[in-house]
Amino acid sequence: MDNWRGRTAVLTGAGSGFGLEMARLAARHGMKLVLVDVQVPALNACADEMRALGAQVLVVPTDVASATQVQDMAQAAFAAFGAPHLVFNNAGVASGGLVWETSVQEWDWVLGVNLMGVVHGVHAFTPMMLQAAQQDPDYRGFIVNTASMAGLLTAPNMGVYNVSKHAVVALSETLYHDLALVTTQIHASVLCPYFVPTGISQSQRNRPDQHSSGLAQPTASQRVSQVMSDKAVRSGKLTAAEVAQKVFDAMAARRFYIYSHAQALAGVQQRFEDLMQARNPTDPYAAKPHLGQALRSAIKPVTE
Repeated sequence: MDNWRGRTAVLTGAGSGFGLEMARLAARHGMKLVLVDVQVPALNACADEMRALGAQVLVVPTDVASATQVQDMAQAAFAAFGAPHLVFNNAGVASGGLVWETSVQEWDWVLGVNLMGVVHGVHAFTPMMLQAAQQDPDYRGFIVNTASMAGLLTAPNMGVYNVSKHAVVALSETLYHDLALVTTQIHASVLCPYFVPTGISQSQRNRPDQHSSGLAQPTASQRVSQVMSDKAVRSGKLTAAEVAQKVFDAMAARRFYIYSHAQALAGVQQRFEDLMQARNPTDPYAAKPHLGQALRSAIKPVTE
């Protein structure tokens, strides 16, 4: 589909990063926007900008980890604009550290947003999109879930994030196959970005109170993970706006996998060769041993 004018997009995580840039691009395409985020000031700023671009906008502050809030948001979106044509399940948070040092609270928070947020979006919007397809042979819909290259790789010291994004990739691939069983009018894609300058490395700012009370002080591995994440995200040369354009290009081509950095696929190939040959996982720092040694040295006090 290359004519988006007058169609509706639902975008979670719309207050910053990929969600904001997707909203900008969708507004320029003449789409009606349902803007969703837990960051209310950023969400309102996004809405003001989109209205200035001429877009019809519905603002729905939502914690995507809550099934009830997502269902309420979906009903509000349907009441305002009908069944959406694009659902961008994008909201996400980042966390790291050695897996055995990751608290249950942290697992609940990261999986609640990164995985269950996508599950809730798929559950809330797919039935209404299927109904729209049954009623209108010209209806076309797209569900795009934001995962990460961390959903295809298993870098150390990133366990909870890796698990959440691997699950999103599996969910999205299954959604693609499930949709193919019942319709040709709705397609699924998964976005797997690498390091792109967004606000995700500072997502602790959005941690809700129920996942904040009683937290222990960060361990050495968690502090190192934060520093490495900040540096990697800041160093990204590809912009979030360029990634948003890649998403629209992929939808036009009905392409499932959307990558920001093709060069990162070498690590994916290495991982799958390890799987196929039943060999132990390759050291991710084999080509840059100084980075692996720096990480080992930084977390050594907690491992001995």
